[in-house]
Amino acid sequence: MNTTKRDLVNEISSRTGLPQIETKKIVECFLDSVARSLIDGNNIELRGFGRFKIRSRNGYKARNPRTGESIEVEAGKKPVFEPSRELRKVLND
Repeated sequence: MNTTKRDLVNEISSRTGLPQIETKKIVECFLDSVARSLIDGNNIELRGFGRFKIRSRNGYKARNPRTGESIEVEAGKKPVFEPSRELRKVLND
């Protein structure tokens, strides 16, 4: 089962007593801030939770398994999440 943004808004709203409309704005602003920070090349560290960062990916040659045709995959960047020790411990206990 996946947790959606709506689920997060409902959970935060019920725990804080804030209206869902305000909670949704806060969640969207948070996610937008995370994305903008990553776009600017900054890492985001949330103590006790984990770290979001950008990892560069080199270009490489791949093969289409159906046709056998060789294709060139361009270099790029991808977002990566590294959980904190505390989060890993909670998940494994």
